[in-house]
Amino acid sequence: MCGIIGYTGSGSAKEKILDGLEILEYRGYDSAGAFFIDEDNFHIVKTKGKVSNLKDEVKKLEGQEFPVGFGHTRWATHGEPSRENAHPHKVGKVTLVHNGIIENYIEIKNRLSKIGYTFNSETDSEVACALLDSYFKENAHPCVAIWEAERVLIGSYAFVFSFEGYKNELFAIRKGSPLHLGRGSDGFYLASDLTALSPFAKEFYTLKEGEIVEISTSDAKIHTKNGVISPIWEKNEIRYQKTGKLGYSHYMLKEINEQPSLVRSCLSGYIKNGLPNFEKANLSYDALEKIKRIHLVACGSAMHASLLGKRFLEEHAKIPCEVFVASEYRYSPPLFEENTLVILVSQSGETADTIASMRYAKDRGNLTLGIINAPGSTLAKESDFCIYTEAGAELAVATTKGYLTQALVLYLFSVFLSLNSKKINEENAKSLVCTILSVDTTIRKTLARQKELSRLAEKIKNAPSLFYIGRGLDYYLCLEGALKLKEISYINAQAYEAGELKHGTISLIENGTPVVAFATSEMLFEKTVSNLKETKSRGAYTILFSGKFSNDMDKIADECFLLDGNTREELIFSLILSLQLLAYECALQKGCEIDRPRNLAKSVTVE
Repeated sequence: MCGIIGYTGSGSAKEKILDGLEILEYRGYDSAGAFFIDEDNFHIVKTKGKVSNLKDEVKKLEGQEFPVGFGHTRWATHGEPSRENAHPHKVGKVTLVHNGIIENYIEIKNRLSKIGYTFNSETDSEVACALLDSYFKENAHPCVAIWEAERVLIGSYAFVFSFEGYKNELFAIRKGSPLHLGRGSDGFYLASDLTALSPFAKEFYTLKEGEIVEISTSDAKIHTKNGVISPIWEKNEIRYQKTGKLGYSHYMLKEINEQPSLVRSCLSGYIKNGLPNFEKANLSYDALEKIKRIHLVACGSAMHASLLGKRFLEEHAKIPCEVFVASEYRYSPPLFEENTLVILVSQSGETADTIASMRYAKDRGNLTLGIINAPGSTLAKESDFCIYTEAGAELAVATTKGYLTQALVLYLFSVFLSLNSKKINEENAKSLVCTILSVDTTIRKTLARQKELSRLAEKIKNAPSLFYIGRGLDYYLCLEGALKLKEISYINAQAYEAGELKHGTISLIENGTPVVAFATSEMLFEKTVSNLKETKSRGAYTILFSGKFSNDMDKIADECFLLDGNTREELIFSLILSLQLLAYECALQKGCEIDRPRNLAKSVTVE
């Protein structure tokens, strides 16, 4: 959720903090703030709104250079977006920024109020700051206060602190929320994710829970309950290039257009001699041959990609699969069978509910596999095996290429299991691999049809509500299509199994209500069309996305968009690109904030 960047060193903290916050803005953009220290004074700058607003305020510090500082971009949890609720917070001798949620903050606030503390914000973070100040005694080391506070705080957090008397040093601790230490040529860094470190630091250390990191302009130390240790540095493999939008109107459109080139870059590292091979992920079939059941656990679009994965795995590998929303996995406990593989799907590798689900599964003796885009993330480090999707940095909040690459990897993994369990032979496996690689050409053709999709968007953009319907795997695509439309155009889009619509929900159909049907399966085509006609006869404005399964396609619905491709896989991935572009065009025509939709953050690191 919130993004944190900190720096101590020989360079200018001001520029580094602002550059880091721009990278981190996808984690929250309700408000932003920064803290800088010079020889004699500290400076706190806070603004409501985007990081660009903060940059305007920091310009007022022109001519002043700071060797130490930290910044924060906020996704509001406690208290509305405002300057008062923006971070950093300063209470007494302590200043901090925070990512996470303190669950017992009201109890702590009441206790601190009784001993004279007053509060200027509605946040749990200011309460944590006051708690630290209450424990920070003169001549005591900050670690003592931090560990005292750690015993009291309940919830998740990544904190970066400055303590008066330690003007060239920063301290940090984490529990639940991610935080990385980076080492660059001109100093040390702290950041919520490795993408924000990549322009500055080629080496990193991920803080373990309960460790306190202390960085100065010349050194980094890790304080543990057993003493001080030096960080063991890892190479930061993430490369972030500040390329901007490359001429595209929005990052989302840029990322949609990157997808054809990602098909092969995502999959090629996991193909050898035309067959799926996951040696690159240190994964051999020996580790999986006893697997009898698979759980796929994820949130949002990653969960929708997991639903596609379920279908691929059951069709190809004949292994029973269940898909779980990560936030419910532990609270409606699944019945684990012996030899269950738990697959965790996440773009960031830092989704709090997915991490908790992974630990829950491991505690019960289950093998875990992460399908992740972020090397060095918590899921990547803690899963038994990890397959990277190689999607690259995705800056728009609404995922496009992240979802597509997750679906691609799950497809290839299903072929891998199918081949090695002798469900298919090498010839069939090579054919399936060739088929999935060919979708790059298909989706390129779909991208060229953006104007057609723009025209369809004009038909539905003003609808207060809309229905997506489909059968089988198409229903799973309906879920993602509806989510995209809701996320960025704010249309109340709902997804239904086509045959289920008449069991109650068809009562909501009125004259002009848009109903969008997906049909990528010739076997299910007639039934889907029949369900679409049921809505049309009740006044719905009908749109069909389909393969060419009839000679009278133009007579079936008010609008028909013929998908590119011939194989089922080509139709599926053409549809994925189509629904992304349709949502984009609706949001564009409505004048919505496409890359930063209201109330959303890219990486959900709190429960």
